[in-house]
Amino acid sequence: MRITEIYKSVQGESSYAGLPCVFVRTTGCDLRCTWCDSEFTFTGGRSMTLDEIIAAVDSEKCDLVELTGGEPLLQPEIYDLATRLCDLGHKVLIETGGHRDISRLDPRVVRIVDLKCPASGECEKNLWSNLDHLRSVDEVKFVVANRPDYEWAVETIRRHGLEDKTQPLISTAFGMLDPRLLVEWMLADGLRARFQLQLHKHIWPPDARGV
Repeated sequence: MRITEIYKSVQGESSYAGLPCVFVRTTGCDLRCTWCDSEFTFTGGRSMTLDEIIAAVDSEKCDLVELTGGEPLLQPEIYDLATRLCDLGHKVLIETGGHRDISRLDPRVVRIVDLKCPASGECEKNLWSNLDHLRSVDEVKFVVANRPDYEWAVETIRRHGLEDKTQPLISTAFGMLDPRLLVEWMLADGLRARFQLQLHKHIWPPDARGV
């Protein structure tokens, strides 16, 4: 597999926010979101075997592991890696852009599906059949850059019944929308979603690596 970095930090997003977590960040992404904060993953990285990755993860002595990128589902070995980590007793999360099929993932893996709002420039790439494979333990993330993005997210959440089916997550594209506005909109609409900030960007500089 092509890996950009493996490191331990606190989980910055999702319902697992604040928990210690080991991140396995893969290299390569086939999306180019306008607000992307991980362009450094598009190229480079180093080749690692599954055994090397697992050894690196286990050396951090942390039960929670997130597979992220880039786009981790571009890596053919990601499915075997996820299963092996689960077999070793890890709680495994995967954060995927929402345009790649999640149905092949081990059922023990928590899928965090990042549906792309219009301002991302990649909205048309969303793979809507992924919503059929979501369970109550999974999460759907919306990164909102403006009011039209928010309205699109609300319409999507309600049209697909995501408030009752899974855990919707909603956050601002960092530096592009006042978080207070987003919270006010959510409260006014009675939206049953989890508001989130990217905790790591409030702890370390926004462009920091390996944190």
